[in-house]
Amino acid sequence: MKVSLDISAPSPLWRGLPRARAIARETIAAAIAESGAASSEGAEVSLCLADDAALRALNSRWRGIDKPTNVLSFPALQPTGPRGDDDAPRMLGDIAIAYETLRREARDEQKPLGHHLSHLAVHGFLHLLGYDHEKEDDAEAMEALEQEILAQLGIPDPYAERDQDALG
Repeated sequence: MKVSLDISAPSPLWRGLPRARAIARETIAAAIAESGAASSEGAEVSLCLADDAALRALNSRWRGIDKPTNVLSFPALQPTGPRGDDDAPRMLGDIAIAYETLRREARDEQKPLGHHLSHLAVHGFLHLLGYDHEKEDDAEAMEALEQEILAQLGIPDPYAERDQDALG
């Protein structure tokens, strides 16, 4: 299976995480493998490594929320009829991640910046597949798959501290 990941980095802030592209490639590949998202033709994903201003504009335009956010996902519309291009990879959609919010959250949660990038990339990717966290059952399923994918990458459970707080 071939994974095509198109990464753009219009924000120079991403120079603060020199391995961002490599981390994103490894993470999306693990997410595709673990989720079974790719067909035999492969899959295509677009990732934009942006800044808070860009995500604020996207969030305002597409969600009506005039503030930056950490990650946004835009699932691709899949054809509803017979495909004449069965050899073409499946376009899953677009993900955008804001550097300043990523950095701030990683610092506040005392997590390595690269680990938090992986978490947000997985989170955004699962939204492309239709996963959601609006209802508790859906959130639990999405978080469990996030945890599995991140564990494959050697990244600790991003929800562990929250879960410990709930117990204590």
